[in-house]
Amino acid sequence: MLDRNNPKPLYAQLEDLLRTSIMNGEWQVNHAIPSENELSKTYGLSRMTVRSVITMLVKEGLLYRVQGKGTFVSEPKISTRSPAYMGVREQLEEMGYEIHTRLVKYEVGPANRNVAESLGITLGDQVHYIERIRYTRGQPISLHRSFIPVSLCLDLEGQDLEGEQLCVIIERQFGYKAETVYESLESVPANAEEAELLHIDRGYPLLLLEDVNKAADGSIFEYTKVLFRGDKVKLRFEYEA
Repeated sequence: MLDRNNPKPLYAQLEDLLRTSIMNGEWQVNHAIPSENELSKTYGLSRMTVRSVITMLVKEGLLYRVQGKGTFVSEPKISTRSPAYMGVREQLEEMGYEIHTRLVKYEVGPANRNVAESLGITLGDQVHYIERIRYTRGQPISLHRSFIPVSLCLDLEGQDLEGEQLCVIIERQFGYKAETVYESLESVPANAEEAELLHIDRGYPLLLLEDVNKAADGSIFEYTKVLFRGDKVKLRFEYEA
């Protein structure tokens, strides 16, 4: 129960209590939590206060709302390191997840200005474009868009782009392995195409991780943009002091 003699605000105490119920498994994944009215009566708080606390937990990804049905406990986010350390697929398989990859698109075409600048090539130079979706538990969790100079990797079309990791193919077939990785992370809204592919609403916030991979000889051989569903995936970064 809430301690009204505690200097900690009541809404913050309620947030702690609800988070504990979720983290301890008192409320099961994909099961409804008590309604706002029930929580309001149980803890002696206004419905508006209860609603604001639940909204905060929804934003954190601990809860999700279903219109007309209530609020439910979310599945725990998958915690993964940046692909610069190890491929996403390999990480998830090591954690015991069954991963499925679907090739959405493969084509060869001219590099636009952003791609050309990222790869250090001339505008209009030919690049491989590979678009894939990663699934786990039957749900899409990430959309991968890779750009690779044709001049460095002549033939990718005949490779198993669904069954194998792209980094493994590039190293085995063409001898390029990332020695230096330039990386950026930002939040972006899903456009209509991304929303359809990832089974989310248009405008839904996604985590965009951009990697530029450079080999030991200085060749930039891959520019990748990975869109992660923020409600499914949490990225971890580790640095040595």
